[in-house]
Amino acid sequence: MRKLIYGMNLSLDGYIAAPGDDIGWSVPSDEMFQFWSDQLQATELTLYGRKLWQTMSSYWPTGDQQPDATPAEVEFARRWRDMSKVVFSSTIDKVDWNSRLVTGDAVAEITRLKADDGGPMDIGGATLAGAAMRAGLIDEYVLATAPVLVGGGTPFFTALDSWVNLNLVETRTLPCGVILTRYETRR
Repeated sequence: MRKLIYGMNLSLDGYIAAPGDDIGWSVPSDEMFQFWSDQLQATELTLYGRKLWQTMSSYWPTGDQQPDATPAEVEFARRWRDMSKVVFSSTIDKVDWNSRLVTGDAVAEITRLKADDGGPMDIGGATLAGAAMRAGLIDEYVLATAPVLVGGGTPFFTALDSWVNLNLVETRTLPCGVILTRYETRR
């Protein structure tokens, strides 16, 4: 059975985007890019909701060709482009960049993918990850908590019907002030 990991940058008050989907506060440093690039390298398949897919696919296919791209950004862009991806959406009809589109029941498809043999899967996007959380499918949470309060927006965590007990696996502070924490779901 595959492991499903949900990880994103978030504000100290728990949001992945400020009101108006503003993510300007989360501009990562080189060490953050390296962290997420290493996470991507250790992942076999990435699952995206529509909004995050559109954000990522609008930049990363050519992110390594930008004149001001840092070595960490170049590495991340290449890994992102080569990675297998599944995009969940009922409103778009085409995806590219080594991706396939799923328009049906996301929880059923994620459950099927988890049951397959293979390496870890990463899930991104608050709505998609929220559905997987409520279904009890997330095995690990990776939080890159930035030292900023945004006051509202899109929360990292969704409302749940019951508690989810977690075990702390790692805590690390980056020079930029971001605190990385990893938790495994206690089963």
